[in-house]
Amino acid sequence: MITTQYKILLPSDYDMNIIKERVINNGHKTDGFDDLKFKLYLITEKGINHNLQNSYSPFYLWKNHNGLNKFLFEGYYDNILTSFGWQQVQLGIPLVDPPVDVSPYKFLFHLTNRIPPQGSLRNTKDEILKDIPQINNAEYMLTYNPDKWEYDVFYFLRDVSNLIEEKRGVVYTILHISHEKSLDY
Repeated sequence: MITTQYKILLPSDYDMNIIKERVINNGHKTDGFDDLKFKLYLITEKGINHNLQNSYSPFYLWKNHNGLNKFLFEGYYDNILTSFGWQQVQLGIPLVDPPVDVSPYKFLFHLTNRIPPQGSLRNTKDEILKDIPQINNAEYMLTYNPDKWEYDVFYFLRDVSNLIEEKRGVVYTILHISHEKSLDY
């Protein structure tokens, strides 16, 4: 599996209803997309859930590289390019599998941390699992990127009441979830 995400930063006075309408009108187009486990249509809104900026930040979990390649190189990603310009696509490799069913969740809380240089990575996964915050009533997915030596924890939440304000991270609102074909939600 591979995760991808591009974060489109928007002006602080941007009308986020434009993005919400875009997702209402187009979100279904990735329902059942080849090799897509799920796509979360995510936004942040300045001043909501302690977010400092507006953003549109779709997050994908691909079963393998074939669907990702099709999405990027066969014209589907062109909608992003024509609407928002060239974007960096961040990659992640799952270290812990995602929840089986992400459909009940309304928010995604994202934390990033570094994997420091060390003489062996043998116990790194166990150390990361020991160090990540536990959030009641949340499921999570853990990914890493060896290009940056960072790991990301994505907490799937029904509401944000369990988040402690001191936790650093980004709270995304999930506007729509596209699922793989074989799931019947």
